[in-house]
Amino acid sequence: MKSINFNKAEFVLSAASVKQFIHSSVPAVIFAGKSNVGKSSAINQILNRKNFARSGNTPGKTVHINYFLIDGKVYFIDLPGYGFADVAKSERDRWGKLMEEFFAEKDLFSSCVLIVDSRHKPTEDDCRMFDVLKSSGKPFAVLANKVDKLKKSEIQNNLDVIRSVLAMEQTDILIPFSAEKGTGRNELIRFITDM
Repeated sequence: MKSINFNKAEFVLSAASVKQFIHSSVPAVIFAGKSNVGKSSAINQILNRKNFARSGNTPGKTVHINYFLIDGKVYFIDLPGYGFADVAKSERDRWGKLMEEFFAEKDLFSSCVLIVDSRHKPTEDDCRMFDVLKSSGKPFAVLANKVDKLKKSEIQNNLDVIRSVLAMEQTDILIPFSAEKGTGRNELIRFITDM
């Protein structure tokens, strides 16, 4: 992909049903992760914006699939966060169905970014999402967010735990990342522009 002006971004739509999914020849990167892991903050960091992708005060509030068009050249797709228990079962079921429908259509995205919390070992939900992304056959990267909250001496060990729990191969991309400090931003941009 040619160079992208990441400062040129527009919100396109929030898809609440399969009818609203965008089918386009423009490449699309999905951002997946559990509630409160920092998906919106990571998107904002890439775009050099503070509040472009809205992060809710209450985890589990993003219930739609949000589309952003970057420089007319790539879509960023912010998926609803998963794994937040304090939500009605009917709502969790609705999200689950929306996600199943999304992943059932292979042309909706061209690469994937899974965001996990570098301070904790990946959850069962993280492992399930990793398997879904891996089985899609599309290029993917795992972002270990919030490394700024770790001591330098803890980072490598925590990254090794993430690789082990997710059963990542050595060739799989794992990026130590901080949405707050910008650590890993260049590596993530390289992954996106190399599509």
